[in-house]
Amino acid sequence: MSLHLLTATELATRIAHHEITATQAVQASLDRIATHNNAVNAFTATIAERALAKAAAVDAGAIKGPLAGVPFAAKNIFDVEGLTTLCGSIIERTKPAATADAFAVAGLERAGAICVGTLNMDEYAYGFTTENTHYGPCHNPHDLTRVAGGSSGGSGASVASGLVPLSIGTDTNGSIRVPASLCGIWGLKPTYGRLSRGGCGMFVPSLDHVGPFARSVADLALAYQAMQGEDLSDPAQSWRGLDTVIGLLDHGTSGLRIARLGGHFERHGMDCAQAAADAVSRALGVRDTVEIANAAAGRAAAFLITASEGANQHLADLRTRSDDFEPLTRDRLLAGALIPAQWLLHAQRVRSQYRAEVLELFHHWDILIAPATPAPAMPIGQAMLEADGKSVPLRASFGVYTQPISAIGLPVIALPLQNQHGKLPIGVQLIGAPWAEATLFRAAAELERLGLCSAPVAPDFV
Repeated sequence: MSLHLLTATELATRIAHHEITATQAVQASLDRIATHNNAVNAFTATIAERALAKAAAVDAGAIKGPLAGVPFAAKNIFDVEGLTTLCGSIIERTKPAATADAFAVAGLERAGAICVGTLNMDEYAYGFTTENTHYGPCHNPHDLTRVAGGSSGGSGASVASGLVPLSIGTDTNGSIRVPASLCGIWGLKPTYGRLSRGGCGMFVPSLDHVGPFARSVADLALAYQAMQGEDLSDPAQSWRGLDTVIGLLDHGTSGLRIARLGGHFERHGMDCAQAAADAVSRALGVRDTVEIANAAAGRAAAFLITASEGANQHLADLRTRSDDFEPLTRDRLLAGALIPAQWLLHAQRVRSQYRAEVLELFHHWDILIAPATPAPAMPIGQAMLEADGKSVPLRASFGVYTQPISAIGLPVIALPLQNQHGKLPIGVQLIGAPWAEATLFRAAAELERLGLCSAPVAPDFV
């Protein structure tokens, strides 16, 4: 079997059993990137010399761990020692190279994984499609004419195309779950504060999360565990000890109370998005539908908070280097800079009240099911989306189901289904109570065992 068809777990096992070497695994990843990245445009940089040196250390027995020898890549919002952290911009390009790895990158490498490069993204993580005018759009491996999602588009596309078995990204309003859905892979947005953002560029500090992408639930769990740890550099982190989920993957869903989200989450999307959520609900034996009455208000609050905090991060450059921003990003940041303080304060009050409403549901339910995106991947450059009988702006609409959830920091696993009608993947969200990632992993593993949810590697496409 070609190495790019192996999951991270399978690859690590073969390396541990000396069936292949870490050097072979890393070189195969670098070779596949060299062959296919021109088509996908997922990578913005590779670090072959460093990666091969670490692979040699694994082969010599100097580096061990559950992911020893497994290649991975990081969204270029994460610091990687020796590279300038671009954040999808040209403004950052002239800044010094990072002198240390971000906490999440270092965590994966402590587990033996090997970083091979950094990945394309929407500028400053403000977008859902990774149509980056500076570095070019990221292409969906299942159809190169379509978007890969965003803002972690390179993270999703790199895993879906088999360039690497694991990647990491960030999620503010859906930037892990949207690419996972459109690229047909697994993605985890953990509880806000669970994983450190140390060494990661901030977009909206009160909403930003980090998390992994993978092609199997076991891989996702291994990456999630490796990325954990206490980091005092991130004031939002709440370290509660290691959340070990690997041992729970075969526990099934017996005893779990699961409901389908209705209302807002049954509107605003194409039929295939609802069909995917319905299929997951049937597979888990779900009979009940519940509604979050103020989901739209929660999403509106997130829009205001995002625009305001995002603009605050970049005020100096907006004043002096506005022409160096991607036009779509610049206009939204400028609008955010003009939001009155009263609006922002009201948005935070609405967010707080909305969070209390949603948390009340978890007294009765352990998992809530909802679509991840309103549609599968759309053509690059398309501006509008026809969904729910309306024509709506496409880019913002990709967050219609994810934004109300990340606004209040709930953990979510995005799981992949293959859309039999359009032959494009589309995802579903498993949503849990704060700090209940283990419950979500149990349900995700059960859906993978049932054969409903899988993440096939895209075939060779050039």
